[in-house]
Amino acid sequence: MSDIFLLIALPYTALIVMLVGSVYVYGTQAYKVTSLSTQFLESRELFFGGLFMHWGIVALFIGHLIAFLFPSAVIAWGGNPVRLIVLEVTALIFGISFFTGVIILIYRRMRNKRLHRATTDMDIVVFIVLLAQAVTGMWIALTYKWGSAWFAAVLTPYLRSLFLLSPDLAAVSAMPIIVKLHISTAFVLIGLIPFSRFMHFLVFPVKYFWRPFQVVIWNRNRKLMRNSKAIMPEVKSKNS
Repeated sequence: MSDIFLLIALPYTALIVMLVGSVYVYGTQAYKVTSLSTQFLESRELFFGGLFMHWGIVALFIGHLIAFLFPSAVIAWGGNPVRLIVLEVTALIFGISFFTGVIILIYRRMRNKRLHRATTDMDIVVFIVLLAQAVTGMWIALTYKWGSAWFAAVLTPYLRSLFLLSPDLAAVSAMPIIVKLHISTAFVLIGLIPFSRFMHFLVFPVKYFWRPFQVVIWNRNRKLMRNSKAIMPEVKSKNS
């Protein structure tokens, strides 16, 4: 019963919520979607935390996507021990990067009082899910080695069966509970997209790539403005 909930019911629910919720948000408040950046409140820890987290999550996502799309190639690549070790170590490094970034961003929110006012309940939920994803991923990488091989052989068929609307739990149900939790938290994260800051990824202003350049013309005399005494006679404006 737990396998049915974690590996079938929860993934389908998350995907439906993400699709329906994203369409609704995009249709009703697309121009209001924002990442709600807190860079002006604190920038140093945001830079390093965001850098570590984004590099880690992007690299891991691409790696998982390659294993999903080309499982035979990944298995063949791992047939050589040296290449397999290089792949595993590389994945572990990016996993550590992701974990480090999440910890820095959580610490940043906890330490800075000004950020408390800009932190919503959904931000807390997202950070908890991200931390759970990072911890379970690191646990799997350190405990159940050669994940690239068994991901391509076990999890890829399971994920494909979900998208084909014919869930097959024959192989994945034998995996350790930590692997199942890692899968389920990933789908929970997908389901949170319409209700969190992640929504801004889906409203990227693609039309900016082909729209004409905007021409900005300064139609005021800068010299007169710099020498203006309209506000305070003893202070000159520093605008340029």
